[in-house]
Amino acid sequence: MCGITGWISFDRRLNQESTTLDRMVRTLTSRGPDAGGTWIDGHAALGHRRLAVIDLVGGTQPMQAETPDGRVALTYSGEVYNFTELRDELRRRGHHFRTASDTEVVLNAYLEWGEAMASRLNGMFAFAVWDSRTQKLVMIRDRMGIKPLFFYPTADGVLFGSEPKAIFANPLAKPVVSARGLREFIAFSRPPGETIWDCVEEVVPGTVITVDRSGIRRHTYWRLETVEHVDDLETTVGRVNEILDDTVARQLVADVPTCVLLSGGLDSSAITALAAGRRAAQGDPLHTFAIDFAGESARFVANQVHGSRDAEYASEMARHAGSEHADIVLSPTALADPDVRRQVVIARDSPAGLGDMDVSLYLLFKAIRERSTVALSGEAADEVFGGYGWLHNPVVQEREMFPWITAGMIGASPNTQPAEMYNLDMLIAVNPLEAVADGYATAVAEVGHLETDSAHEKRMRVLSYLHLTRFLRMMLDRKDRMSMAVGLEVRVPFSDHRLVEYVYNTPWSMKTYDGREKSLLRGATRDLLPQSVTERVKSPYPVTQDRSYGEALQQQAKQMLGEDGPVFEIVSRDWLTESAATAPDELALATRNGIERALDTAIWLDEYRPEIRL
Repeated sequence: MCGITGWISFDRRLNQESTTLDRMVRTLTSRGPDAGGTWIDGHAALGHRRLAVIDLVGGTQPMQAETPDGRVALTYSGEVYNFTELRDELRRRGHHFRTASDTEVVLNAYLEWGEAMASRLNGMFAFAVWDSRTQKLVMIRDRMGIKPLFFYPTADGVLFGSEPKAIFANPLAKPVVSARGLREFIAFSRPPGETIWDCVEEVVPGTVITVDRSGIRRHTYWRLETVEHVDDLETTVGRVNEILDDTVARQLVADVPTCVLLSGGLDSSAITALAAGRRAAQGDPLHTFAIDFAGESARFVANQVHGSRDAEYASEMARHAGSEHADIVLSPTALADPDVRRQVVIARDSPAGLGDMDVSLYLLFKAIRERSTVALSGEAADEVFGGYGWLHNPVVQEREMFPWITAGMIGASPNTQPAEMYNLDMLIAVNPLEAVADGYATAVAEVGHLETDSAHEKRMRVLSYLHLTRFLRMMLDRKDRMSMAVGLEVRVPFSDHRLVEYVYNTPWSMKTYDGREKSLLRGATRDLLPQSVTERVKSPYPVTQDRSYGEALQQQAKQMLGEDGPVFEIVSRDWLTESAATAPDELALATRNGIERALDTAIWLDEYRPEIRL
């Protein structure tokens, strides 16, 4: 796992721009703490920061290959899990390898198949190839959007990077945010390819971007398609188990310490069980980690969203799997630390986060990184198998809106902020409701249906599609930013495109055949898990219920209210004043979320000094 960046300028040579390129690369040091490299050749400048995971000695980047017609250079981030099979095929085709890295496989795959190599890769990846033979840059991103990649068109080429901060380290790029960008963090909805920043585009997952003197072109090499599902239930359950087992086996491959994130839910427990089986066969222990909050066992109160605590279930699953388990216990003081919050906002390049859920995830990853370099996560199972409780709510099913937004409106999601927290003039200028409605209509129009689909099946296919192509991308971006901010590589087996394609096309009746959420995953792993974990009701990522955390936020808000600043062009001063004065016992979760968003926005404005254009 790594960070990449680069600069293509067709109107001038960049050989004298090493200082600027170095500055771009330095912004990505946390993503690649082990090594850094740059390569400049005429119109192309590529940069790289490395987190060594496969072939610790080889795999140095940017990596180049000499051909009779010119040089080809690669800067690459991610992991290709079928690299050994591809290397064998490429050897049969006459290619020779100097390293054992997947980077060299990707480079040679490009030499053999060009841009068409994208469809042959199984993994999480974002990379750029400069092909001097045709004076062309090729940028490719994985199918699900696990690894990020952004670009900024210039007058004579392009800037690109794993994170926008790398792009803004080049003086050609200016941090500008318009009404379109502000909609993202107000509405919790982001159209494919867009970012909060003007002129900074995201490479859409499953897309190849080519840049040459004639301009920028986009080609989709993968999209989520609708096909008829012909397998019966027993075959389907078996096939899910088969794909998932193969995926976990592939994603355990690393030359560095590897662990599993274990919450005690069905998703992470399934990964833990499969990984433990593989490790036991090799005679190696499996390490698992869970998050907990100081004093939470005595304080926890079940509610509509969080029905149970993770810690007890995680411990039981760890005992069942025989893993070497550790709980990472976080204090309210650590969660409320302004310096930690600042690091989280910088990691995201945006205030559009999830408050203490981001902070706790960052601290969890930071603690794990002291003992491991790679972690497997249960992320994406809810989107793939229909695990979110709101998907089974008739109100959410029937409303023509992104389901997670509807869920927030009816109190079925922890990820909401009150609309009144925002400055009214800004809300009117941004008009988020219209933008969200347009984005929803665009997404729904992309969904294919079968002639045999019932009205209910069509609706549930739409909701599944929205989660897999919109919501999941935001969740994957969150996980990438928080993990790579501390140099931890997080792999997501449930995002394997083979599993996504297969389960997406199973009928909703199969996805819920036992009368509840995630039926197929439960059926595929039931024999591997304790009954308590198998039957546990879905519980979202935890949030602290410690009153002192909310009090600390209110105190920070009061300090912010004592200052004049651009934050109040976005956040309502009156609302924040009232929220900061609310009795701690009466501080609703949505209000607490809003205070967190206000604090994050102030940090973001201070760090990036964006030009706001409404």
